[in-house]
Amino acid sequence: MTIPDAPPDVAPMIRTIAMPADTNPAGDIFGGWLMAQMDLAAGNAAARRARGRCATVAVEAITFHSPVRVGDEVSLYAEVLHTGRTSMRIRVQAWRRERESDHTNRVTEAVFTFVALDATGRPRPVPAS
Repeated sequence: MTIPDAPPDVAPMIRTIAMPADTNPAGDIFGGWLMAQMDLAAGNAAARRARGRCATVAVEAITFHSPVRVGDEVSLYAEVLHTGRTSMRIRVQAWRRERESDHTNRVTEAVFTFVALDATGRPRPVPAS
């Protein structure tokens, strides 16, 4: 798999700073923290596409390419890959920018599946785009 040199040429769904409270004993950011940020970004894309409430039902092939360090700026990009009757597959990429430079690299990626929900929490059709 080839890792691109630059993040997608769109606005990120989320941009945040990795903080000391999010680290493991080695000083790297927990993978679980990064996965939670990715889920938030995918959920934002799903809610926009479905025009309402959605729930995560699966995460495929999360890959951690390199660590995130305290102080890094993390940008999360989400792209709807496929829309079914009630579900959506959304690819999320996480990119980091080192705190004291302009160097960026992709650190994590995964595909999330969301289901659109009605007011009672039951699956509902995703509206036509």
